[in-house]
Amino acid sequence: MTASQEALAPSCPLPITKYPHVLMAHGGGGRLMNQLIDKVFISTFANPALSARHDSADLEAGGAHLAFTTDSYVVHPLFFPGGDIGRLAVHGTINDLAMSGARPLFLSAGFIIEEGLKMETLWRIVQSMAKAAREANVQIVTGDTKVVDRGKGDGVYINTAGVGVIEHQLNLAPQSVAPGDVVLLSGDIGRHGMAVMSEREGLTFETSIETDSAALADPVLRLLNAGVKIHCLRDLTRGGLASALNEIAETAHLDIAIDERAVPVLPEVMGACEIIGLDPLYVANEGRFIAFVPPEESERALEIMRGHSLGVGCTRIGTVGEHGRGIVTLKNLLGTTRILDLMSGEQLPRIC
Repeated sequence: MTASQEALAPSCPLPITKYPHVLMAHGGGGRLMNQLIDKVFISTFANPALSARHDSADLEAGGAHLAFTTDSYVVHPLFFPGGDIGRLAVHGTINDLAMSGARPLFLSAGFIIEEGLKMETLWRIVQSMAKAAREANVQIVTGDTKVVDRGKGDGVYINTAGVGVIEHQLNLAPQSVAPGDVVLLSGDIGRHGMAVMSEREGLTFETSIETDSAALADPVLRLLNAGVKIHCLRDLTRGGLASALNEIAETAHLDIAIDERAVPVLPEVMGACEIIGLDPLYVANEGRFIAFVPPEESERALEIMRGHSLGVGCTRIGTVGEHGRGIVTLKNLLGTTRILDLMSGEQLPRIC
């Protein structure tokens, strides 16, 4: 161990001798990213809001109940079938607020722009962000702009933050998940990751695969306004459905059983995954979420979600066990059961 590593050792529980440098996998939504978040960031900045490990922080300020979140977008390429980095940034931030059941109000937008980026490209991205914000009834009210040297910024990176108001009394968090809960999935999975990958790699298929990127606040608020007693929500971004389920199971200390036959995947997405060698359960989405609800609420929740354009394909995919070690099991298409674990590496870098 070097002198600098020894100096860090007392305050850094991360095994830096095993991972002396950051890897792409540390940002991929799998096991290494979770270790990085736990051992470097949460342990250092520890406070109740952060330790909840939710998509946004649940805060009280001046008598107001707020949700606050931030995210950064480094997607490559900047434009892909059905979307672009700007639209994605707005949707992703709104969705993090929505997973707390918040009504999104305001966003910030910070741009790190590489010297040489075409002004027309920047204009298209900004116009796309503005359109997405109007559609979601939110305002971009503040921001920042930095320019970096040519070759140092990959076009443009976007950082966003969002504030929303929480108008319900539920504790929508992994800690609220209970034995017997039903797991609902809002629609088909894998489209966003495969849309970005196909554009990046120049892959062509008989049917074009478009991103599922969408703002999820409206279908969530419909559930809450109808009085559905939701226990937890999570949008399926990096690491896909599998990572979201594992994160919740581990935090709730309960096992989750999923039926793969109930998980909708479009034929063209499944075919693309098979060609490239990917598992759609781990592929990122930007317009899908899972909801954990009591069994007596599941049918009503399904009916409400299917009444919204973003929930037409909503389905029940699994249940929460009575006891457990915080693992996820999958009954596969052959009828056998296996553990659905977190990814140990990076499957699709730079997709959000």
